[in-house]
Amino acid sequence: MLDLTYETPKPKVIAGAKHDWELVIGMEVHAQVSSNAKLFSAASTKFGAEPNANVSFVDAAMPGMLPTINEYCVEQAVRTGLGLNADINLKSAFDRKNYFYPDLPQGYQISQLYHPIVGEGEIIVDMGPGVARKVRIERIHLEQDAGKSVHDMDPNMSFVDLNRTGVALMEIVSRPDIRGPEEAAAYVTKLRQILRYLGTCDGNMQNGNLRADVNVSICRPGQYEKYMETQDFSHLGTRCEIKNMNSMRFIQAAIEYEARRQIAIVEAGGTVDQETRLYDADKNETRSMRSKEEAHDYRYFPDPDLLPLEIEQAWVDDIAAALPELPDEKKARFVNDFGLSEYDASVLTAEAENAAYFESVAHGRNGKLAANWVINELFGRLKKDDKTITESPLSPAQLGGIIDLISSDAISGKIAKDLFEIVYTEGGDPAEIVDARGMKQVTDTGAIEAALDEIIAANPAQVEKAKENPKLAGWFVGQVMKATGGKANPKAVNQLVAQKLKG
Repeated sequence: MLDLTYETPKPKVIAGAKHDWELVIGMEVHAQVSSNAKLFSAASTKFGAEPNANVSFVDAAMPGMLPTINEYCVEQAVRTGLGLNADINLKSAFDRKNYFYPDLPQGYQISQLYHPIVGEGEIIVDMGPGVARKVRIERIHLEQDAGKSVHDMDPNMSFVDLNRTGVALMEIVSRPDIRGPEEAAAYVTKLRQILRYLGTCDGNMQNGNLRADVNVSICRPGQYEKYMETQDFSHLGTRCEIKNMNSMRFIQAAIEYEARRQIAIVEAGGTVDQETRLYDADKNETRSMRSKEEAHDYRYFPDPDLLPLEIEQAWVDDIAAALPELPDEKKARFVNDFGLSEYDASVLTAEAENAAYFESVAHGRNGKLAANWVINELFGRLKKDDKTITESPLSPAQLGGIIDLISSDAISGKIAKDLFEIVYTEGGDPAEIVDARGMKQVTDTGAIEAALDEIIAANPAQVEKAKENPKLAGWFVGQVMKATGGKANPKAVNQLVAQKLKG
């Protein structure tokens, strides 16, 4: 682990008309399990299929059809729990959650309420170098997704697409430990990162594969500390849930608006109603969707078609032994093994593919130099071209070759940037390109000195000025680089200029 002292961020304080208020936020993140088949049927989960193409008789709730648990989805939930340092429950059970929507053919959702597969865990949320907060995970349970109602295809009718019906979801429920909009977005970002490293959810928020329900309440300063001491929710304000958030930016904006809405109600003498709300990004406001249901409203009862789910500790241990290196561990190793700053290590480990690329480049080379070229040059260029690291036209071997040429003084940093552009756009072996195009830097001090002597002889007035003000020596360095076509070794040029102007 990183040998660092983390500072706990202060809660966000919002000034109302009468009082200061603090935010209290809990998250329920619905993560689609990465699996080729659904939770209780063999139907495909492929995104983008024709409407109602990925629907089995089980998904469509045809009479007599019985659910069969997908073992791989269970394994993925266990893997997620282990990745969040959570307790794995060897015995769990499925319940029926009854509610009626056109896109829910069964008239109920199979979920886990009383006996979830994963118990308490935690996530360390990075808020900046040396600043982090621990967010407690209450539970992770498996459940099936509903379908999708489509309202914009006909002015008089709505259509139903059942492709998502029965797709396995992990509902990851946090404690109300998040204290501000930025922290909420950072929490979802970190959770998404861990899930992607584990391979249990692809985290694609645009496709709806990761969605967050945000519970927001307000309290006066000091009340949250009382809640933490007693775990008594009466110290906190009434919470409202904002459903189906699929953007970090919208999560922050919705929390900010909802907090101010609640503050205005309370300070005017009113009472916040516990309800479910939706966020309208166009108007930047939340609006009421329905009153908040409690468990009894859904008439939960054990699903009679599914036996309790029992798993063996040995199976859990095998899954744990095969876990990949997770983001915090990888970041700590990059800091310790490559001498990187915590910030650079965070950038490089944000995505598993980025980290793998960097490690390939840095293997056997200067880690800091490799990090600079990956972060500043490669990431910058990929962002400009709207490409991901997996789409990079520059392979790790090619970038490593450029770094080798810099380290051996075969080329200067300036030449390296020109070479980077050539290899990025045209491909090829960096060393062969340098030889073929005469790009090697001039390290012959005799040739550099000859060029410098000519410049000094032609500019006696500038020489006198530089002797009086050493900062002007840079002019001579620039002239030599220009005279040599940028190929002169900058270190050698600086040394020679300093010597000549002393005499």
